[in-house]
Amino acid sequence: MPPVAPGDDVVELVHTVMHQLRSLQYQALRDGPLSLTHMESKVLGFFGRQPGATQSDLALHSGRDKAQLARLIKGLRERGLLGAVPDEADRRQLRLAPTADGLSLLKALQRQTRHVHAQAVAGLSRDEREQLLALLQRLRDNLSGPI
Repeated sequence: MPPVAPGDDVVELVHTVMHQLRSLQYQALRDGPLSLTHMESKVLGFFGRQPGATQSDLALHSGRDKAQLARLIKGLRERGLLGAVPDEADRRQLRLAPTADGLSLLKALQRQTRHVHAQAVAGLSRDEREQLLALLQRLRDNLSGPI
């Protein structure tokens, strides 16, 4: 068996923790009252943070394919989670925002996310959380520089 390179164990554990977090978040989406996909939650969340934005704004922000986004938006509108009004200056453009049901769902998702995050740091003292945060920021900074 080849020797473990410096950092392999740390990076592998970070990957595992992120996988566990994402898995719990996806499970909450799937098992929720409206069974959203990850991408549907991202689209709804974008318009929750940027009400009145357009599909083009989302495409620019996300870098995703416009056709994929159009399908996601259409589905959210059909389910009554996303509303649209024509742009005042260009009636071909639609300004999108969560409906009351969409906002309610976003709040439920935020509560679930906070619950998962609290579960992740349960048992860590304030000092331990601050130390972990500082160490993870150093990892991020190390990866921001040239290779």
